[in-house]
Amino acid sequence: MLRSFERGSSVVFSGLLLILALVFTQGCGKREEAHAKVAAPAPTVAMKPAPATPIHTKRLELGGATWDPEWDKVVELALPPAMLSRQVPRDVRHFCPRFYELGDSDKRAFWAYLFQALAGAEAGLDPTTRIRHTEPEVAVVDKVSGRAVRSEGLLQLTYEDRDRYGCDFDWKHDKMLKPDDSDKTILDPKNNLECGVKILSNQIIDQHKPLLSSTGYWSTLRPGTPSYRVFTKQMTNVPIACKVKR
Repeated sequence: MLRSFERGSSVVFSGLLLILALVFTQGCGKREEAHAKVAAPAPTVAMKPAPATPIHTKRLELGGATWDPEWDKVVELALPPAMLSRQVPRDVRHFCPRFYELGDSDKRAFWAYLFQALAGAEAGLDPTTRIRHTEPEVAVVDKVSGRAVRSEGLLQLTYEDRDRYGCDFDWKHDKMLKPDDSDKTILDPKNNLECGVKILSNQIIDQHKPLLSSTGYWSTLRPGTPSYRVFTKQMTNVPIACKVKR
């Protein structure tokens, strides 16, 4: 009888070992699966470099601030899918006649070029540019900084844009630095350009306004203004894929 008991105990013990082994194996599998999900590489985005705007070419010859090719990547990676779709307003063809026929990489290059032109017209391609406007409609107090509004960086943005568009500007950090310190979050080209993409997307996708609108964020995109004429001069070397085939 003792031997029968021993054999029974051995069977039970072996069964427990088998169950524990199965649980351990399944647990490892789940951990490995979870790790695989975390470690999965991000999908690649097909990108093309944008051509040089006239101001960039001139600055290369004479000296001064120029457009960093890395900023093309910043813009192209920040673009939401809608800005590569037919949701883009039709007046985009004013600058890129074949926009709707292009592949995504060519569309991204066009937007990178447009923001280069915008930065040329707004800030002369200098990411540390700061301007205090005196016109009554813009000479107001910034609700975030509590100071007179200044337009800053490549696209001449303000701290209020953090709340309006979810931009990565940190006034608490920046107020401790000198006004033109390149370490300010609002002067960081990446932050400034990503914010600009959000602003333009809000205008042409969320609000369904034209690209060239009298109520747009930038006066450079308002036809009939002096700054618009400056902007259009920078839009004379758009990617060749934009042009109508002859």
